[in-house]
Amino acid sequence: MKRFIVFLLAIIFVIVGYFYFTKTGLFVERKSPKKTVVFTVDDLKLEIFYNRPSKRNREVFGALVPFNEVWRTGANEATTFETNKSLKVGNDSLPAGKYTLWTIPNDTSWNVMFNAKQYKWGVDETMKPMRIPDFDVASFSVPVQKLDKPVEQFTIAFDNSTDNLSLTMAWDVAKVVVPLK
Repeated sequence: MKRFIVFLLAIIFVIVGYFYFTKTGLFVERKSPKKTVVFTVDDLKLEIFYNRPSKRNREVFGALVPFNEVWRTGANEATTFETNKSLKVGNDSLPAGKYTLWTIPNDTSWNVMFNAKQYKWGVDETMKPMRIPDFDVASFSVPVQKLDKPVEQFTIAFDNSTDNLSLTMAWDVAKVVVPLK
């Protein structure tokens, strides 16, 4: 009889625990999952942490992400870019360190900013970006490349395929390439 009661309590515990954890989000997949991208070559190490929102049949640039306004460049937590070596971004020097990555998209180009201040979240409670421009260390304007097929989930990557290192960002039918030296 004791075994039956212990077995019954264990089953109840599993059912209640499953219901509790799936309803509170602990086991529910995030709509904008976290992603860390690491690039290493020789003694250079670059790392990006960001959250990947999905298109989900929405109009992205010019709507969900307004044109000519600061975007946290992803969802949820502020996107971070870390380098262990100094880099050149356009004409600006980017010293070794950890930065938050911000963009101002429009239909023909994006302004990409590396900001020295760390922000716990990308936006405040009113959904206004938290970036303080005084902390921008480097910025660079890059043209938008129109893609033939939409990218469903926002993607940041490093590309070193042509012996020129670059940071790429793509979502929907837009792609930008930020050259890094």
